[in-house]
Formats: sequence, structure tokens, C-alpha cells
Amino acid sequence: MAQVAARRDVRDADPATPGIALEGVRKTFGSVVAVDRVDLEIADGELFAMLGPSGSGKTTVLRMIAGFEQPTEGRIRLAGIDSTDLPPHRRDVNTVFQDYALFPHLSVQQNVEYGLTVRGIGRAERIRRAGEALDMVRLAGVGARRPDELSGGQRQRVALARALVVRPRVLLLDEPLGALDLKLREQMQVELKAIQREVGITFVFVTHDQDEALTLCDRLAVFNAGRIEQVGAAADVYERPQTRFVAGFVGTSNVLDGAAAAALVGRPGVFGIRPEKLEVLPAGTAAGGGLRSTEGTVAEVVYAGSTTRLIVDTDAGAALSVVQLNADTGPAALRRGDRAVVAWHPESVRTLESASPTPPPEGSA
Repeated sequence: MAQVAARRDVRDADPATPGIALEGVRKTFGSVVAVDRVDLEIADGELFAMLGPSGSGKTTVLRMIAGFEQPTEGRIRLAGIDSTDLPPHRRDVNTVFQDYALFPHLSVQQNVEYGLTVRGIGRAERIRRAGEALDMVRLAGVGARRPDELSGGQRQRVALARALVVRPRVLLLDEPLGALDLKLREQMQVELKAIQREVGITFVFVTHDQDEALTLCDRLAVFNAGRIEQVGAAADVYERPQTRFVAGFVGTSNVLDGAAAAALVGRPGVFGIRPEKLEVLPAGTAAGGGLRSTEGTVAEVVYAGSTTRLIVDTDAGAALSVVQLNADTGPAALRRGDRAVVAWHPESVRTLESASPTPPPEGSA
């Protein structure tokens, strides 16, 4: 019943109209440029991530979409409507914060009902809709408890239910899983994705966790120094990074330039190759047909259970990081100081833009 009701209440929209559109959005705090002319479209019903390090501007963009901050320049459109100057309560948007912001003196049921109460919804309707929202987040039966009687994951789901119960068109999530431990965070990633599919509304979440963004989102935008460096599907951004920053921030990458790039790739430029795309072999082993290869000395071997990471100082002057699955073979047979061959498919090498935006002054958001 909860799923059906939630889907029925999502407003019909023209598929050609983005759920969220930012047009030349800029935000300054005094002399600090926090967001520098961002253009971005997020489709209606999309699960979208804004990924970047602290100070990259992603949280400021989220706050401007919510209406908690006003852009210095540019426009914000929600479902095609210019919402730049609308206060938060007049936007069809709700926000889940990292600290959940639950009322400790209210029960779980009362917390979830709160948004309906301030909207003047009658008691019977509040009870019904809050119950549906708690069912949706797998918390049926805990309505009488207080927030301090719940686990961190349960509190996170209560905050999610409270945001969803008012049936917003857009749900904004600010580092929603940041306070959870690793295993619970991984569990909640799966549940959050399932809930988004059930309710069918636009989810936009901010995170600095690359694995979380890749796991959860349909598409993501990578922020750096107040600008967007790349937008695309998670697999596209990971497999085909466009800049040195994206290659190094979304996962890890070996970045080659200068003489090492010319020696290993065969032409000048800036290039990236993921550690798992490389194969390391004992010295004297011939690489397979069509592979490029180089020789070097193993500088470090790090066993990590399912994988082993090796650092190979190549004769070409580049230190290459290689990740190999241990699978049935156990830890790598190579040891520090061993000579080795590193091989790769030429198509695994990506051309990168050498320059990323200049970082803004300290204090940017």
C-alpha cells in the first residue's frame, strides 16, 4: 500500500523538463568563491550524486537548491519553474541532514508526522501517512519509541521517512550515511537505492565517499574548487575520467606525464590508467599479444585480503600502482626488490586534461 500511495502522489512531469536545472550559478561569501558558474541538469526521478572533497562547493549547491542559500548569480529551476528567489517552504523539496535532526522528546511516530502537522493535516491522515512512510523504510512497529532507543541506521531511516511523508518532488540528502559504520553504511546504500526506486522521486545526495557515489547513483557530478569537472554515469566517470583530478579522486589512477608518458604510452601528453587494468608478471615473462609492457623493480607489496597492491618503480621513471585479485592463487608471489614486468592493453589508457581549476581561497564551502 505504501509503495502504491507514494507512486500515485508523485506529480506527473514532462520528461523533457529537468527536475532540477542550475544555470550559471555562482555563490560568493565575501571574497571567497564557493561555487563558480555551475551549469547542471538533473532528470526528474533520477538518483544523482554530487561528489567532491571538502571545500569543493557541493554542499553549497545543495543548500542553494533547498533555498537555504541564495545564489550570487544565476538561476535555479525546479521542474521548469524559476525557484531562485523562493523561500525553502515554498519549494517542493525536502532535506535529510547528516545529523538527522530528530526531535529527541518526540516519539518516532511524532517525528515522522511533524511535517504533516505544520501543514495542518488532520490527525487520522497524519497517522495513516506516517505509518506508510515507516513501512516504506522497514520500520513498522517502532513508532512508539524515542530516537535515543534506536540504532544509528534506524535513526537514519526515521529521518528519511520524515522527509518522504510530505511527498516532495525532490529529496536532498547531505552526507546521509556519513555517521554510520562501514557495514551499516553498505547496507543502507542498498536500502536507500531500493527506497528511491519505490517512491520514484528525484534523490540528490552529497558525499565525499567515492565508493558510495559509484554504488548509489544513476549519474554523478564531480566537484573541485567550486566547479564541476565531469558529469556522467558512474561507470563512464570511473572508466573514462576526463581530468587529472577526476582520475585521482574517483577511485585511484596512475597518472603519467612528461618523459614517462612518452616512454610508456608512446606519445606526449597526460594519461591515466587504473591499477586494476595493469598486470604484473615475473621478470623475463613475455606479455601477451597486443599488450604494451615495461620492466621495473617491485618497491612495495601490500596484502589486503581479496587483493594485493604492488608498487613497481619502472625503468621509464614512473611508479605504477597495480591491484591484482588474489582469487585462488593467494598473495602475490613477487616480493620487494624483485624485478618484474608490468603489462596493459593500450585501450585502457585514458587521455586526461592536464589542468584542473585553480583552488579557491581557504574557507570555501
